[in-house]
Amino acid sequence: MKAVQTGASAGLANLVVGDLADPGQPGPGQIRVRLHANSLNYHDYAVAIGAIPAAPGRILMSDGAGVVEAVGTGVTEFKVGDHAVSCFFPYWMGGPPPHGNFSHVPGDGIDGYARESVVVPEKWFTPAPKGWSHAEAATLPCAALTAWRALVVEGNIKAGDSVLILGTGGVGVFALQMAKMMGATAIITSSSDAKLERAKAMGADHTINYRSDEKWGKAVLNYTGGRGVDHVLEIGGPGTLPQSITAARVGGHIALIGILTGVSGDVPTLAMMAKQIRLQGIIVGSRRHQLDMVRALDACSLRPIIDKTFPLANLGDAFRHEESATHFGKICVEM
Repeated sequence: MKAVQTGASAGLANLVVGDLADPGQPGPGQIRVRLHANSLNYHDYAVAIGAIPAAPGRILMSDGAGVVEAVGTGVTEFKVGDHAVSCFFPYWMGGPPPHGNFSHVPGDGIDGYARESVVVPEKWFTPAPKGWSHAEAATLPCAALTAWRALVVEGNIKAGDSVLILGTGGVGVFALQMAKMMGATAIITSSSDAKLERAKAMGADHTINYRSDEKWGKAVLNYTGGRGVDHVLEIGGPGTLPQSITAARVGGHIALIGILTGVSGDVPTLAMMAKQIRLQGIIVGSRRHQLDMVRALDACSLRPIIDKTFPLANLGDAFRHEESATHFGKICVEM
């Protein structure tokens, strides 16, 4: 069985592409899945380069999709031939988050899905959306579910709301698609005019180049007639949070889902308090959230934007493409 693992030393050049023993047949309550695709997230990249330490030999990748090959006794949610997609937090079935770290996340605290086959409990996967390719389904567990939870679960988005989205990576593009699917006004930022043009073609109502307009929070206020947006998907962290607070309406919701500008910094707490903003840290979501999201996707025409696909053996090159920050949407690997 082909797999990609972390090496004895951190770094993309040290990733190990090799053969592992076949996982065998499923036991009671388990399913065997022939994996066909993964999608890349910043978290996977951080593990691969050693920014998030992982044990040597850890099988990479949190997001996997494929076909159920066999089921164990007692399995009720899958049958042979079903298309399935993994859960980012395999032990979070529903309700409040059970833990605040990545110790149970595939590709980090436990072995992930950069391999051809896996045998796991059936609850570690959900059905994939009907008619989706495996690569499309593999984009869901982290990026799509993060956008879904930020907007739908925690944000309670409704038609007529306004959303500010920072960036055009996987989460940002899904958030744009979901915002428009829900009938909301979408404002999106990027440092690339070319990416902003693509976002506009997808339905973005307003676009902002944050390099040429460093006070983009005020630009958002102008777009909304001084009111501010109902929802902000905050991906930058401390370096962008002050502008996001400026951009949010009184009583607005900021979902903090990224720390691309660092892990700590100054926050204008008085401005946030005066606006009575709800700032909420979000790390992906539960299996229940994913089931609800898949059901919604089955009822609409949304499809993922895949920037580029690589073979599993070239996972290092896929990470280098992610590292270049030239992608729009998701990057996938197939096997």
